[in-house]
Amino acid sequence: MIVLEGGHVATVDAAGTEYPDGHVVIDGTALVAVGPGPAPDELRAGAQLLDTSGCLVTPGLVNTHHHLYQWLTRGFAADSTLFGWLTELYPIWARLDADAVHAGASANLGWLALSGCSTSTDHHYVFPKADLLEATIEAALEIGVRFHPCRGSMDLGASDGGLPPDAVVEDREAILIATEAAIDRWHDESPAAMTRIAVAPCSPFSVTAELMREAAELARDKGVRLHTHLAETSDEEQFCQQTYGRTPAEYLAELDWLGPDVWLAHCVHLADPAIADFARTGTAVAHCPTSNGRLGAGSARVRDLIDAGVPVGLGVDGSASNEAGRLVEELRSAMMVARLRSGPQALTAREALRLATMGGARCLGRQAELGSLEPGKLADVAVWRLDELGLAGGLDPVFCWAFSSSAPLELLLVNGRGVVAESTLLTADSGRLAREAAAASARLVGR
Repeated sequence: MIVLEGGHVATVDAAGTEYPDGHVVIDGTALVAVGPGPAPDELRAGAQLLDTSGCLVTPGLVNTHHHLYQWLTRGFAADSTLFGWLTELYPIWARLDADAVHAGASANLGWLALSGCSTSTDHHYVFPKADLLEATIEAALEIGVRFHPCRGSMDLGASDGGLPPDAVVEDREAILIATEAAIDRWHDESPAAMTRIAVAPCSPFSVTAELMREAAELARDKGVRLHTHLAETSDEEQFCQQTYGRTPAEYLAELDWLGPDVWLAHCVHLADPAIADFARTGTAVAHCPTSNGRLGAGSARVRDLIDAGVPVGLGVDGSASNEAGRLVEELRSAMMVARLRSGPQALTAREALRLATMGGARCLGRQAELGSLEPGKLADVAVWRLDELGLAGGLDPVFCWAFSSSAPLELLLVNGRGVVAESTLLTADSGRLAREAAAASARLVGR
């Protein structure tokens, strides 16, 4: 039994309950009590007591969109739009192998954990030499974060009118066989699952309509979720209008790609009918504000999505289009982008916290298990120090934490297991991860 006492507990339950001096009690992998003041004596007896005075206690953060391998290729095409950026990077990614992917994923997941991330997705869609999904899963098992890898794919190469070069696309039948094999081997439906697989053709400009339809059929037959990029840039909008005679959202609807088992990355360029369709069907959105800003893609209509009832989570996106890779910083970015678009009430600090926790859990279909601090849920908990110099004197702990995005991470528990303590990764040597990632990057880019 572990008892956290004395901190400001932001539960992110449906009522937004907070306890300025509260307790959280963990038994094994589950939360068994959350409330005000010290924990009940019968729960404290024989438990490991952790004083969280001067701290904010939140659910672990949930990262709903990422490309872990891109940790190795940061700094390229610094001033390009998405299509130019991809065109420069595709030839480098064509050299990926399992060692490089494992090194990049391990370092990236370690860094995410240090930013309060207890659950992360990964959308890996480049398979030039072998099926590389296992390399990412092994990395997640080592670091100890909950993992939802998406078996991505591309089958529309440049010779057939797509954006990626033919060297990085796969045969459609091979994609479906590999995707089904990944589900059969790795997908875990148990409530405390650490690994779940999603099916994730890459984007409208890199995937055929046939693959989109067949991938959806496979996912629904297997009972797993669907993920893809959508409406990220004006270039994509133009491509879909010219190629399919429809907006990206209209094209997806035609392919039966809307529903409560689908979450979509970016969704920057959505018209009102698309937002209404997402709300009606329960289709979720992974909002990636920093990446969208880095590539000049625009800003998603987050306020309108929330008000319509669309589930919205936060995503770091690939580190080669984010550069920083810290999930906690996405809360600040989301608030700033929303307020620049629609004014200072467009997104509050507590709404941003909800996007990063319960919103992310809804994207992944795990709202019954993750996303809030409530008895019966899994013990994924982040504790943030608020009593150090950069945050001293703040009146509202949630507001100051979210807007600063600089609070040291005192503790991260995943399934009740310590992954980070006092801003130090417990499950792997950070120095080793950094060295291995640097060496893999040098090999990959030819330095």
